[in-house]
Amino acid sequence: MGYFITGGTGFIGRRLLGRLALRGEPIYLLVRPASLARFERLRTGFGQAAHLLVPIAGDLDTERLGIAPGEQARLRGRIRHFFHLGALYDLAAPAAPLEQANVLGTRNALELAQALEAGCFHHMSSIAVAGRYPGVFTEEMFEEAEGLEHPYFRSKHEAEALVRASRMPWRIYRPGMVVGDSESGVMDKIDGPYYLFKLIQRLRDALPRWLPLIGPRGGHINLVPVDFVAAGLDHLAHLAGEDGRCFHLTDPRDRHVMEALNLFAEAAHAPTVSSWIEPALLEALTASAHVLGAAQQPLARMAREALAELKIPVSAIGLLEYPTVFDPGRAAELLARAGIRVPALEDYAWRLWDYWERQLDPDRPGGRHLGDAVRGATVLITGGSSGIGRATAQKLAAAGAKLIIVARDPVKLEDAATQLRAQGAEVAAYACDLTDAEAATALIARLLGEHGPIDVLINNAGRSIRRAVENTYDRFHDYERLMRINYFAAVRVTLGVLPAMAARGSGHVISISSIGVLSNAARFAAYNASKAALEAFTRCAAAEYRDRGVRFTVINMPLVRTGMVAPTRVYQRVPLLEPQQAADIVCAALVHRPVRLATPRGRLAQLIEALAPEFGRAVMSESYRLFPESEAAGGPPGAETSLAPEAAAFAALLHGSYS
Repeated sequence: MGYFITGGTGFIGRRLLGRLALRGEPIYLLVRPASLARFERLRTGFGQAAHLLVPIAGDLDTERLGIAPGEQARLRGRIRHFFHLGALYDLAAPAAPLEQANVLGTRNALELAQALEAGCFHHMSSIAVAGRYPGVFTEEMFEEAEGLEHPYFRSKHEAEALVRASRMPWRIYRPGMVVGDSESGVMDKIDGPYYLFKLIQRLRDALPRWLPLIGPRGGHINLVPVDFVAAGLDHLAHLAGEDGRCFHLTDPRDRHVMEALNLFAEAAHAPTVSSWIEPALLEALTASAHVLGAAQQPLARMAREALAELKIPVSAIGLLEYPTVFDPGRAAELLARAGIRVPALEDYAWRLWDYWERQLDPDRPGGRHLGDAVRGATVLITGGSSGIGRATAQKLAAAGAKLIIVARDPVKLEDAATQLRAQGAEVAAYACDLTDAEAATALIARLLGEHGPIDVLINNAGRSIRRAVENTYDRFHDYERLMRINYFAAVRVTLGVLPAMAARGSGHVISISSIGVLSNAARFAAYNASKAALEAFTRCAAAEYRDRGVRFTVINMPLVRTGMVAPTRVYQRVPLLEPQQAADIVCAALVHRPVRLATPRGRLAQLIEALAPEFGRAVMSESYRLFPESEAAGGPPGAETSLAPEAAAFAALLHGSYS
């Protein structure tokens, strides 16, 4: 006697196989012909028990699973337990494939089990069969289900109905929302609560951990780790006298969505929700949205855009207010006798988060690579002969980009191009003073004529002046010089490449701004103003071109050890980014294409400006007092030869955002 399993190579199925193999009986697995290689890899991991796993070619979509008549005859009377785990577990899937896999697949599996004269049909159902039942749903309930409009809920309900109507012995199992292994965190895909992990990560990166948040408590959520589900299924399937019963493999503790998400936020070192929005307020907001009438469609479009950026499917939003609580009843009692209990989420949430961030996060290092973003793309870098621009060009060359570098100094430019070509890069170099309107316009026309549309523009060319406002009373030309290169030149180049980007429906414009725009760093009034202007232009353009496939990113770069800051000798004794580190930030922007990319200190400065602007002024005022004016800017001779201990400590704390 033995076992027959559909879905045996799936997430739950693989763990069930491991448990069944310990029982020493043959295990026949339904395997699609195209998946035989995958099955062999699975069998390799079973060591001495590998001989127990026997592949049976077939498919859920076919009558009697497509098992050949001869194979059916060989297996008839030899199957004690028929486990049907094969299904489409996807809330975002359309109705037709869900009906095909979950309903028709179950019918085909039942027909085969009857033809094989199997002892018992074990059906892996789901808590989705309850639909959106408002209250406690027990193991004895089925027809009481409500709100089955969602195609996934409906397909699981119809599949379970087929099993209940069958003439053969059956047992039904309804697991909660299955998450990763409670011991290892291993998960095979992003699903259920994992859809919200990206939001938690963004909050962690944008806000300090200690900041209390306000949010909705949400509906009910029932999470169970895959190892518990496999252990429970194995045990309950082999108990005598339990045919014709349904078992809830669920957590007996009732949790609300935000309570569970807070545990993951703690694991991520992100801020947590400490105050709940009353449900009545949410209902009022929903009602007011309906009153908006014609505005609903734009609001819905904006909501879809926000969800897409966070990689949350629209279908998952309805689960945030899920109304059903599941009573594990007899299953919990039987499993407790065997010492099988649902682990507390508090004990393993950190493992789930850790595994997601290391292995499943689509933005993780090693997820989408720089080469995926720029290989074969035409990338124009202004200010490409030195500093951040040159370091970025080197990294993009190694990633396979076609480079165009522009700079004012032809000697430095040729040196940079020669070095890049020695790396094997495809690079074209053009000397041009971008503050010269006629020369810049002619250059843009030449670039488009010789290279075609630009895929990526990195507005890096610029200059900085560190000088207190009181020392610029008679130096209005400082402000004009910085606006010409940092703002007007960048806008001129951007306007030149945008038409072709928009026509093609793709493109990326990166503008190097400054952390000083976020922190309002003293002594950089002229520089920060020019960069703030560029940021404002970029944000407006981002809104206008979003529907045309062109993305814009602002990078609020901290101070970088380049020739631009060399005149300020005090910077030789304080921590600054190196050009290669700055280039890594630019590369991250190319890979992930965020609207804004800032360091943690930059994001903190942004938060302080929003919540406590006077405190921010006090910090920058102290920085202004501690760091002297450079000699190049009119400061007293020798003022930069030493750094006071408190200034050194301040520099270490602010790291690149001081005066």
